[in-house]
Amino acid sequence: MSDATATSGPVGDDLFRGYKIGAVYDEMFESPGRPRPHYQALHRRLQSLTPEDCRRRKAMTDLSMRQDGVGFTVYRQEEGIERVWPMDPVPRIIPAAEWETLERGLVQRLTALNLFLKDVYHDQLILRDGVVDPRLIFEGTYFRREFMGATVPRDIYIHVCGTDLIRDADGRYFVLEDNGRTPSGVSYMLQNRQVLKRVFPQIFNQYDVRATEDYPAALLDVLKHIAPGGRPDPTVVLLSPGMYNSAYFEHTFLAQRMGVELVEGRDLVVDQNRVFMRTTLGRARVDVIYRRIDDDYLDPLTFRPDSTLGVPGLVNAYRAGHVALANSIGTGIADDKGVYPFVPDMIRYYLKQDPVLPNVETFRPLVPSHMSHILANLDKLVVKTVNESGGYGMLIGPASTAAQRAEFAAAVRARPRDFIAQPTIALSQHPTFVDGRLEGRHVDLRPFVLCGEKIVVVPGGLTRVALPRGSLVVNSSQGGGSKDTWVLAR
Repeated sequence: MSDATATSGPVGDDLFRGYKIGAVYDEMFESPGRPRPHYQALHRRLQSLTPEDCRRRKAMTDLSMRQDGVGFTVYRQEEGIERVWPMDPVPRIIPAAEWETLERGLVQRLTALNLFLKDVYHDQLILRDGVVDPRLIFEGTYFRREFMGATVPRDIYIHVCGTDLIRDADGRYFVLEDNGRTPSGVSYMLQNRQVLKRVFPQIFNQYDVRATEDYPAALLDVLKHIAPGGRPDPTVVLLSPGMYNSAYFEHTFLAQRMGVELVEGRDLVVDQNRVFMRTTLGRARVDVIYRRIDDDYLDPLTFRPDSTLGVPGLVNAYRAGHVALANSIGTGIADDKGVYPFVPDMIRYYLKQDPVLPNVETFRPLVPSHMSHILANLDKLVVKTVNESGGYGMLIGPASTAAQRAEFAAAVRARPRDFIAQPTIALSQHPTFVDGRLEGRHVDLRPFVLCGEKIVVVPGGLTRVALPRGSLVVNSSQGGGSKDTWVLAR
């Protein structure tokens, strides 16, 4: 399909010249040169900029991120591990009515996921009734048999969820995956808004954008909600693996904004199934831990004995009800990509409702007909390892080599439980500053959902951008960037 070109007015023509609108859904444009109604004011503002204005705004954005120390760590790059967070200063805009649908769908989905987790760690009715294949659960890497029958505070397993959404060529939203273990990125969402207000304040003038800065207070409310009973002013801490973790900036950011202590495993000690924090004034009781450490490293007495990141005895303290953890242990089975295809069935099973937000069509190699389809169409599909993240462990068929496809085919045959496959969906695109002009780049959206006394969806999210031309991989570890995401109040 040939691309159409969007052009603009006499000044902005330089910025939009050559802007391609092809087969994918364009967030800003309905057709070449015709912005969608909610983008018209922003489009006019961009038309008033020169290429030099564009370069200056981008440079100011990068400088602001650098001065604020906003970075992330990449472990698999030879040139170094620390990078400044890449942000594009053209915001993504979501109309109020569109957001209302997303919000309903996300609340519905997290409600079902929490019911599913309670069920699989207790009665396992959904397995008994044949809705979910028991093999998927019992062979899942993140199913924690040690936690069968354990009670968690207020029956909430996932307190913080980051659900990734994409749009197809018709603009329909789909859930790509759920992140219910230790989802990251919310600090970048908040920082993007701060930086954009600082370097490009004029673009807010004609929009009523809903605020996101209440997130740390809302998160703290959730953490206090799950505190063990009888503690009027519970002590909350954020448990981090330490400064070499890729999300350490986020850990420090959230701890500071919530006004809680940032701790590492060595700062905590368990005594008689109660958790204490070492301080200069002696031990201080800890009631709630927002943990940013995966299950495997959380407690060397229960999980990996070689872990130096966790706290010996923490699992027993949790099981005894003397400390609360967010997110709970064992939530990873709910965001296992092999379990993902069954979330719509969970919604129907537990809530007696049809899903508001559909899944992407997914093929499971454990099903013989699916296996045949996958092997015959590797050049057209995206094949994913069920427990990898960050864009790793993935084959994008149309961009792959014959050798890569052969390698994945052998792996899928040998370990069918470890893979899923999906059609290659050309993600929607959004105008993005590239070398002094605007070009379309593929984007997704990660809204953040909190579950405490009620479920709250933060009005916005982290829009991730695949910065290399033509790339569909938005992960920062793979060269992706981000945008501020505006949810309109009306």
